Amino acid sequence: MKRLLASTCLLLGTIAGSAIANAAECGHVTIASMNWQSAEVLSNLDKFILNEGYGCDAEITIGDTVPTITSMAEKGQPDIAPEAWVDLLPDVVKKGTDEGRIVKAGSPLPDGGVQGWWIPKYLADAHPDIKTIPDLLKHPDLIKDPEDPSKGAVYNGPQGWGGTVVTTQLFKAFGAEKAGWTLVDTGSAAGLDGSIAKAYERKAGWVGYYWAPTALLGKYEMVQLQAGVPYDAAEWKRCITVASCTDPKPSAWPVDTIATLVAKPFSEKVAPEVMTYLNKRAWSNQTVGKLMAWMTDNQASGEDSAKHFLKENKDIWKAWVSPEAAAKIEAAL
Repeated sequence: MKRLLASTCLLLGTIAGSAIANAAECGHVTIASMNWQSAEVLSNLDKFILNEGYGCDAEITIGDTVPTITSMAEKGQPDIAPEAWVDLLPDVVKKGTDEGRIVKAGSPLPDGGVQGWWIPKYLADAHPDIKTIPDLLKHPDLIKDPEDPSKGAVYNGPQGWGGTVVTTQLFKAFGAEKAGWTLVDTGSAAGLDGSIAKAYERKAGWVGYYWAPTALLGKYEMVQLQAGVPYDAAEWKRCITVASCTDPKPSAWPVDTIATLVAKPFSEKVAPEVMTYLNKRAWSNQTVGKLMAWMTDNQASGEDSAKHFLKENKDIWKAWVSPEAAAKIEAAL
């Protein structure tokens, strides 16, 4: 019995020693959680995988795009920003990488952040000739303005959104008014969402501004209309993003670049397997949209949603981690 106890203690000591060594190799990690659903879920996903799979001591800090990226560029903290929309602060990100405080890992959303005009998939299926904004503008009868059925309706976001300004300018640029369309002010985010839900319930026509990935587009399948012309960065800066500009020219929407940013000191001290995970970890807009829809429908937290994803999508996340980490994560679930 004494030998058995001694052997057991030795085994437990070895396991504990190994766990301590793994934790020390990874150490304390701060992960920024931004104030939107996809970023909240991703930060909790990283926390669970790093803690359970790689023996880290990870914690989540609440942040937002500007303060988080600025802090990383100037102070090297927090350690990880899982979903950074880098095009919002290109100069700050460049300064941080040039000065050796920030490292860009992989993109969690390789599809990019997508904004534009969308139509329901059932409308796109019924009219396969409609691929672009100019294509749709030939058919105002498909999406009737509720106030004036003789005209078509393009649904816009609420005042104060950048996408609302852009939609207003593109409405002018593509000559929508002359083509028999009106621009509908939905008044609020809820009003915009409600207009899509109402159209879907009735299988009615709808076109307007939205973006992905979002819970709404995870619930209602929509198709983005192409502009039919290339993206013109100079025109966006000159007029499309400027509400007072009176002569906008047509342009495609840009695709926002989204990256995982890592503080350089953390990237240098952490085990290489952790950086490998952060470089490989990526999901499609469709996948995260469906997860966000589940999160909304179930009023789930970011932590609960991360665990739901891990349980339901093993074929996706196991490709991100080592076999050893995958076994540990499965056991923790």
